[in-house]
Amino acid sequence: MTEMTFPPFSAFAGPKLLASGPLAEVAIAIKIATGAIADPIIIFDNATGKSLDIDLRGSHREIVARLPQPTTIEPETNAPAEPRGRGRPKLGVVAREITLLPRHWDWLGAQPGGASVALRKLVENARRASGDRDRQRAARDAAYHFMSTMAGDRSGFEEASRALFAGDRRRFTELIANWPVDIRDHIVILAFRDQAAAPPA
Repeated sequence: MTEMTFPPFSAFAGPKLLASGPLAEVAIAIKIATGAIADPIIIFDNATGKSLDIDLRGSHREIVARLPQPTTIEPETNAPAEPRGRGRPKLGVVAREITLLPRHWDWLGAQPGGASVALRKLVENARRASGDRDRQRAARDAAYHFMSTMAGDRSGFEEASRALFAGDRRRFTELIANWPVDIRDHIVILAFRDQAAAPPA
């Protein structure tokens, strides 16, 4: 199923959605609005539903320069770009210790490319097999984190949380239908972003 395109960050001023988009755009929108809005402003990472703090002092350029940068990992290739010497090829891999039984090491060592290649293939196959389930769990967790911050004191929160974790979408949307519209709609999109969800009417 195709995942919905969704802005990476959103800012709320009280119950109202102030801005959504890349973090730099959201930060500048908050800077411009500061002073004109009495409600507290909270920024959310929409991938996790968790809030984050940024430093809004100084000019727009200074604010953007201080924002956390996304972590990038060099993509793995089948062949190193430079002649290979001793040691590991620079493929963006991370070395960590794992513990297996001798028969597991024997099987891995007999696979084409050796243990590392075989383990990477096993992990990728597992990721593909559980991809939908993992995305649904991540979306549910993001929705819960957001609603805990923005609606934890709202009527029906506990029951709505149970419906969310039970996967009962109809019951869930019924329980949050009377919450502030921007909060309600954002929760629904976070929770069901993989299902081309439309906010409840």
